[in-house]
Amino acid sequence: MLILRDKSLLPPECSGSVIALGNFDGLHLGHMQVIQAAIAQAKKTGKPSALLTFEPHPRRVFRPDLPPMRIMSLAEKGRILREMGVDFTRVIRFTRAFSQTTAEQFVKDILVKQLRISHLVTGDNFIFGHNRGGNAEYLEKMAKSEGFGYTKCPQFMIGGERCSSTRVRDLMQQGKVEEVATLLGRPYRITAIVRGGDKRGRTLGFPTANLLPGRIFTPANGVYAVRAIIRGEQVNGVANLGVRPTFDGKRLQLEVHLFDWNQDIYSEHMEVVFVKQLRGEKKFDGIDALKAQIAKDCETAQAILALPYPRASLL
Repeated sequence: MLILRDKSLLPPECSGSVIALGNFDGLHLGHMQVIQAAIAQAKKTGKPSALLTFEPHPRRVFRPDLPPMRIMSLAEKGRILREMGVDFTRVIRFTRAFSQTTAEQFVKDILVKQLRISHLVTGDNFIFGHNRGGNAEYLEKMAKSEGFGYTKCPQFMIGGERCSSTRVRDLMQQGKVEEVATLLGRPYRITAIVRGGDKRGRTLGFPTANLLPGRIFTPANGVYAVRAIIRGEQVNGVANLGVRPTFDGKRLQLEVHLFDWNQDIYSEHMEVVFVKQLRGEKKFDGIDALKAQIAKDCETAQAILALPYPRASLL
C-alpha cells in the first residue's frame, strides 16, 4: 500500500479513486464498515481504493499539554489497511492553519482538484471543516454539484450502542480490553521496540522486555495476561503497564515477562496483544511482597492463556 503525505504528488494510477474519509482512530468495526464499502465500490467500478486521514490528532495540536488521545500509531494503522487491501492512503497533516479550511474548500480543493475523486464514503456522523461546517448532508449536496459519487454508511451498533473511538477509550480507561477487542474486531495491541532497562525484573526472578508505548492512548495501568509476537513467534506472558510505584517510577512503560523465553531481543520490534486485565497497578510494601504477587500473576495469566481463544492466531 502506498502512503502519500501532504506534499506528495498524486501518481497517475491513484487518480479517480474511491476514498474512505475520516480520522479512523483505532480502526474499530464502524470504521471498517466505511473502508470496506469504499473497497467494494472501487472493485465494482475498477477504480483504486484509498483512505484519506489526518495526523496528528487535533488534541495534540490544540492541547499538547494533555495526555494523548490517539488510540493507534500511523504505522499500525497502515499495517491493517494493507491487510484489508486499500491501494493507497493520503495523510493530511493537521495544523492550526489547516483547521481554518472551510468545508467547501476541503471538497473543491482537496477532494476534487488534488485527489480527482470519483466516489466518497463516510460514516453518517462525519463532521469536517472550519467551525464544523460540513457533514453527510452537505457532502451529498456537494457530490452532486461537483460530479462524484457519495455513500453514507449507517451507524454501526454493538450491544445497542454506537461503535465509536470514544467508547473504545472509555473501555480502555477501565482496563476492559476484552470488550475493546469486541469493538475493534481484533485484540488491542501495542507495538514498540524493546529497550534496555535497569534489569530489576531479572533480579526479582522475572526478567522483562521493556517497551515505551509512545504518544498513544493506553489502557488503564495494571497487570495483563498478554500474547507477544516477536520474530514471527507467538509467546504467552504477563505484562505490567504503568510507572512502577513500588520503585517510585514516573515514566509510563510496558514490562513484559515472557513464559519459556530466554533469547536476547533488545532493539527488536515486539507486538504485545492484551488478552485480559488481572489487576490494577499497586504499590507494594517491599520486594518480597512484590515477588509473591508477580508469581501469582504469572500463574493466573497462564491459566487464562491456556483457555481456547477466538483469535488464537494473532500473527
